[in-house]
Amino acid sequence: MILNSHSYFSLRYGTIKPIDLLDLANKGGYRVFVLTDINNTSACLEYMRLASKFSIKPLIGVDFRNGAKQEFVLIAKNNNGFQQINTYLSKFLHQDNYEIPNRAEALNDVFTIYPFERYYGKTLGENEFWGVKTSDLNSIKFLRFQGDAGKLVILHTVTYKDKRGYNTHRLLRAIDNNTLLSKLPKSETCDEQDKFMPCNKLIDYYKAYPEIVENTKRLLDSCNVEFDFSQKVPNNQSAYTNNKALDFKLLKRLTYKGLKYRYDEVTDSILDRIDKELKIIKEKEFVSYFLINWKILKYARHKGYFYVGRGSGANSIVAYLLRITDVDPIELDLYFERFINLYRTNPPDFDIDFSHRDRDDIIDFIFKTFKNTALITVYNTFKYKASVRELGKVFGLPKSEIDVLSSGHYSVQDLDQLSQLVIVYSKHIQGFPNYLGIHAGGIIISEKPVHYYTATFMPPKGFPTTQIDMVVAEDIGLYKFDILSQRGLGKIKETVDIVAYNHPHQNRLDIHDIKRFKQDERIKYLLRNAKAIGCFYVESPAMRMLLKKLRVDDYLGLVAASSVIRPGVSKSGMMREYILRYRYPNRRKEAHPVLYNIMPDTFGVMVYQEDVIKVAHYFGGLNLGEADMLRRGMSGKFRSREEFLKVKSQFFSNCKNSGKEVSLTREIWRQIESFAGYAFAKGHSASYAVESYQSLFLKAYYPLEYMVATINNGGGFYSTELYVHEARMHGGNIQAPCVNKSFRQAVIYGKDIYIGFMFLQSFETKNTKTIVEQRLKYGDYKSLDDFIDRVPIAMEQVAILIKINAFRFTGINKRELLWEAYMKINKLTFEAHVTTLFKTERIHFKTPELPSTKLEDAFDEIELLGFPLCNPFHLLLKPVKTGLRAKQLPKYVNHIVEVTGYLVTTKRTSTSNGKSMYFGTFLDYDGGFLDTVHFPPVAAKYPFRGKGVYRIKGKVLEEFDCINIEVMAMYRLAIIEDPRYSDHETIQNKMIL
Repeated sequence: MILNSHSYFSLRYGTIKPIDLLDLANKGGYRVFVLTDINNTSACLEYMRLASKFSIKPLIGVDFRNGAKQEFVLIAKNNNGFQQINTYLSKFLHQDNYEIPNRAEALNDVFTIYPFERYYGKTLGENEFWGVKTSDLNSIKFLRFQGDAGKLVILHTVTYKDKRGYNTHRLLRAIDNNTLLSKLPKSETCDEQDKFMPCNKLIDYYKAYPEIVENTKRLLDSCNVEFDFSQKVPNNQSAYTNNKALDFKLLKRLTYKGLKYRYDEVTDSILDRIDKELKIIKEKEFVSYFLINWKILKYARHKGYFYVGRGSGANSIVAYLLRITDVDPIELDLYFERFINLYRTNPPDFDIDFSHRDRDDIIDFIFKTFKNTALITVYNTFKYKASVRELGKVFGLPKSEIDVLSSGHYSVQDLDQLSQLVIVYSKHIQGFPNYLGIHAGGIIISEKPVHYYTATFMPPKGFPTTQIDMVVAEDIGLYKFDILSQRGLGKIKETVDIVAYNHPHQNRLDIHDIKRFKQDERIKYLLRNAKAIGCFYVESPAMRMLLKKLRVDDYLGLVAASSVIRPGVSKSGMMREYILRYRYPNRRKEAHPVLYNIMPDTFGVMVYQEDVIKVAHYFGGLNLGEADMLRRGMSGKFRSREEFLKVKSQFFSNCKNSGKEVSLTREIWRQIESFAGYAFAKGHSASYAVESYQSLFLKAYYPLEYMVATINNGGGFYSTELYVHEARMHGGNIQAPCVNKSFRQAVIYGKDIYIGFMFLQSFETKNTKTIVEQRLKYGDYKSLDDFIDRVPIAMEQVAILIKINAFRFTGINKRELLWEAYMKINKLTFEAHVTTLFKTERIHFKTPELPSTKLEDAFDEIELLGFPLCNPFHLLLKPVKTGLRAKQLPKYVNHIVEVTGYLVTTKRTSTSNGKSMYFGTFLDYDGGFLDTVHFPPVAAKYPFRGKGVYRIKGKVLEEFDCINIEVMAMYRLAIIEDPRYSDHETIQNKMIL
C-alpha cells in the first residue's frame, strides 16, 4: 500500500538504504512496495534486483519535486512506463535550472498521483489519481467528498525509519540548503508523519474508507515491471552492422587482415589461438563489443591520436590484430582464460587511454556514431571528514572546533553535546550518496534506449550521463567502454612534435617501433639504474627502488615489475620473496612444486590476476566458473569480498580432499585474498610496459624535449619543480618567462628552455594569448614602451611579467622597469591596441637608480612560479656546500651519517598497529636522490615541515642494492630573510650568487 517511498538516493533528503527499505517492507507485512526517489532513478534497478530476496514485488517510479515541495508521483505500470518516466525526468535534468510543473505530462503506461490537499477539485485523466495522506482523512470527512471516489488512493510517504532517521533527514536538508539547523525552514523538511509504518497499521488508518484501500490495491495489481539480471546475454548494442552474421564475418576478416601488420611469420600457434578466440567470442555474443572498439580506434588512428589499449582484453590476439592493443599474447604467453572463458558473462575489459587533448573528440565521435549512448555516473558519497565539516557548520560550531573534530585529535568524553552529535551523525551518514558525478571514462552503448534502464542528467561536460553506476549497469548486462585520459600519452605525442621543431633536419620519430626499443642499450641502462624520472609508471620512488632491486633491464622484467609493485603482491608479503627468488636462483627451490609448475616465469609467486586464477584452478581444484568469481572479486568493484567468500569454502574443501596441508592451504588463500581489488592482468601490465618503453626511449635520446613535454602536460608523479630540475641535470638552460621567447606552455630552443606563461600565478590567459599573437604578427617587442603600446594590459599583470624578468632583454633593472610602468600605465582602465599610421612618442620619465639582486629574483620566482630557478641550497641562511652526497652513501652502510637534502615528496603509510610512518625523497646539493624512512617515533618527534632544505641524521641501510637512510633526527634549515623586504645594505651583504 506504499506508493511513495524514498531511499537515500533521494539525495540529501532520504535516509534509508535500498536494501534496508526492502527489509523494512518485508518485516512490515508488505508484499508490494513502490520505490519513488525524488527526481532520481539511481536505486531502481538495484531495488528490483534485490527484491526477490525479501519476497517483495518491486514497483518503481519517481517523486517529482521542486526542492522539498512535492508536485506529483509517477509510477510505472510496466517497463515501457519506466522508460517513459526516465525520458520525462531527463527532459528536466538536462536543463540548468529546471522547474517541475504542477501538472504531469500524460504518459500511456504511467500512473500519476497528485497530493490531495493541493490538487483536489482539478479534473483528472484516466491514469491520474488523488493521493490521500493520513492527515487528509479529516479533510475528506469534513468536505463530505462528492468527487469520483475511484480516484482516491493511499499516499503515505516513507522517508525515514525512526527518530534517528528523522534527525538525519533534517541534517541532510540543512546541508542541502547550506543553512544552520536552527534556521532550516519547515517547508524544506518532510512531515513528521512520513515515517515507515507496518502495513496493517497503515490500512487501519483508512478503515473508514475501504474504497481508498481497494483503489490502491487495484493500482498496485495492475503494475508489473521486470528486468533480467541473469546477465546471460549482454544488453550492449547487439550488432555493429545491424546483422550478427555480417558482424562475425567482418570480425574474422579484420582479424586475419591484421596478421600481415603484426607478424613477420604466421605460426600454427598463432592460427590456433585466433580460431579458439573467434569461436568463443561468437558464442558469448561479444562480437559487436570488439567491432565497436575497433571502429573507435580506427577513427583515432585516422585523426593521428596516440592511444594505449590495456585491461584484460590485452590477453586477446584478436584485440592485438585489430590494433585495439599493442600486446602480443603469443610472445608473452598470456593466459587465454583470464581474457575470456565460457563461464564469463561480461566482455573483457578494454581500457583505452588517450591524451587529454584528444579524449573529448573521441567521446564526441562515439556519441555521434552510436545511437543509444551515455556516460556512466559515479556516486560521490559523504566521506567522514567532509561530513564532520558539513555538520559542524550546520550545528554552528566555530571553525577552530570543526578543525579539531576533523583532525581526529580529541577525546570523545571531553567533547560537548553538539560536538558529540557531529561525530555520531558524521559516522551515520558516511557512505550516503551526496551527489552524482561522472565516471573517469565509462560509456555505455546500449541496444535499447538508455532510458529503458535509467534517467540521464546533463553535466557541464555536455553528454547525457546515466543515474546508475557501472556496478548496477553490469548487473543489468550493460558493459562499459572505457575511454580514459592519461597524461603520459600527451607527453609522448608532444615530445615527438617538439623534437620535430627543435631538430628540423631529422626524420620524424617512429614512436611505435617497440621491437627496437626492447633491444636498445640506452633504455636498458636507464632501467637498470632507475634513471626514469618523468617516464610513465616507472618514475615513483617505490618503482625506482624496485627496478634496482630486480635489476630490470628487459621488457619481460618490466612487465613483471609493473605488477609486483601493486598492493596485491606487496600486501601478500610476496614482493620480497619474489625479489629474493629473482636474485638468488637457489631460493626458487623453496617454492611449492605445484605453484612453481603453474608459474615458472614468476618463480612460483602470484604476480598477475592470471596467476590467481591458475592457482585457484590447478592448486585449489576450482572449476573455471568458480575461478571466474575470483576474477570478479579481483576487479576492485564493490562486491569483491562477497565474490571471494563464495568460493573460499570450496577452495579449502578441495585442498583438504587432495591431501594438502591445512597450513599451506591457509597461506595460499591468504595470498589469493590479498589480490582483491589490486591485481593487474598480465596483459594490462604489458600494455603499461609498452608505454613505459616509449617514454624511456624519448628520455634516453631526447631528455630535454621530453622534460619540456612532461612539464607542459602536468608532470607525473612529482611536481613541476622536479622536472625542471631534471631538465637542468640533462644540460638544459632553464630560463624564466620572456615576452619575446615564451608561449603559454614551456618551449625549447636548442638547449634553452623557457618556462611558459601558464605557470605564472594569477597571470591571465587572455594576456598570454594577446602577447603571443602580437609577437607572431608584428615581431618581437623592442622595449617596455613598445609592449605597452601593443598589449592592452592592467598594471598588476605587467608587474607580474616584470617581477619574473620577462623584460630582461631591455637590459633595464626590473625595479626601474616597475617604476616606469607605474608612471605609464593607467591602473584602472586600458583600451585595446589600435594600429595607427604614426606612432605617438611616449613621455620618458627619469627613474631613480634602483638595483636588484639575483636573490630577489629567486624570491619573486618562488612567489610567481612556486619554486626558485636557482639551486635552493643557495637560499639557506648558512650556506651548505660540503658534506656527504647521495653517490657517497654506499661507502657508509650501517654507519650513522648527516646529510642535507631538499624535500621532493613524502609518502605516508600506517604500521600494523595503525601508527603513521613516512618515506621521504630528497635531492642533495648535486641533484642526487636521497631516500629516507621515518618510523613512527621519529616521524612524531621530527615531522616534515613543508618544502625546504632539511638536515637529516640517520643510519645508512642497504637492501638489494638500494640505499636508504633510517632517520634518527631531522630539522628544516632556515633560509635567508626575503631580500625584497630587507634594507638595501643587508641585501648586498647576503649576495651569494
